[in-house]
Amino acid sequence: MPSSKLLKERIESIQDTMKITNAMYMISSTKMRQAKKKLTDSEPYFYGLQGEISRILRHIPEIEHRYFDVREEIPKEKRKIGSIVITADKGLAGAYNHNIVKVEDEILEEPGEHKLFVVGELGRHYYANKGVEIDTNFLYTVQKPTMHRARMISEEVIRSFLDREVDEVHIIYTQMQNAVVMEAVNMQLLPLKKTSFSPLQIPAEIHQEEIEMFPSAEGVLDIMIPNYLTGVIYGCLVEAYASENNARMTAMQSSTDSAKKMLQDLSIQYNRARQAAITQEITEVCSGAKAQKRKGR
Repeated sequence: MPSSKLLKERIESIQDTMKITNAMYMISSTKMRQAKKKLTDSEPYFYGLQGEISRILRHIPEIEHRYFDVREEIPKEKRKIGSIVITADKGLAGAYNHNIVKVEDEILEEPGEHKLFVVGELGRHYYANKGVEIDTNFLYTVQKPTMHRARMISEEVIRSFLDREVDEVHIIYTQMQNAVVMEAVNMQLLPLKKTSFSPLQIPAEIHQEEIEMFPSAEGVLDIMIPNYLTGVIYGCLVEAYASENNARMTAMQSSTDSAKKMLQDLSIQYNRARQAAITQEITEVCSGAKAQKRKGR
C-alpha cells in the first residue's frame, strides 16, 4: 500500500483537477445557453426567408435558377464536391470531433473530386495530416459565431459554386437534439433542392400572402438566396457551437464524477494507511515500554 504522504498528494492533485473540470463545466454551460439564445433570436427572420422562397416556387414551380442547377451532365466520378466541416478549436469534448470527421471521411470515400472548407483548428490539423485538399484561405474559428463570419463563408462557397470550382456544397456540423443526444449531420447547401422549400416545412405562424416580384422572380431569388444560405450557415455554426459546449459539459461532468469516485477510494486507502501507521506507532511504544519494564527488573 502507498504511504499516507503519497496518498495525500494524490488526493490534493485530484481535488485541484476537480476545480478545473467544475470551472470548465460552468463556462461551457454559459456559452451553450448564449448560443441557444442567439439561434432562437435569429430563427424567425430566416424562417421568413425560407417562406418567401417557398412562395416564389409555389407560384412559379417551373422556374430555372442557377442556385438550383444540379448539373446532371457531370458524372459522379468527375463531380467536384465541397464540404464545410465544422469542428472544434480544442479537445476535451468527448467524441464531438471524432463524430464530425467520421461523417466527412465517409463523404471522402465517395466518387468525385473533394475540396474542404474547414472551420476549427482540430479539423484543419486532422485533414492536413491526411493530405486532403483544404482551402488554406478559409481560416475561421468556431468561437463566438457571428452573422458577419457566416456571410463571409457563404460568399466564398457561393462564388466557388457559381465559378464551377465545386458542383455541390455540403455542410457537416453537429445538431443537438436535446441535452443528451447530439448527431453529426450532413446537409447539402448547393445546389438547392426545390423539395426543401415545401410549405409543409414552414412553421404555421408564417403568413403566406400573395406577392408581386420586381424586377423578376430570378432577380428576387438572386438577392434572397444568398441571405438564406448565410442564415443556414449561421444556424449551423451556432448549433455546432452549442453542441460542442454541451459535449464539453458532459465530458467535464463525467470527469468530475470519476474524480469523486477516485477521491472516495483514495480516502479509504489514506485512512487505512493512517490507521496502520498509528497502529505501528502504538505497537512500537508498547514494545519499548515492555522492554524498559523488563530492563528495570
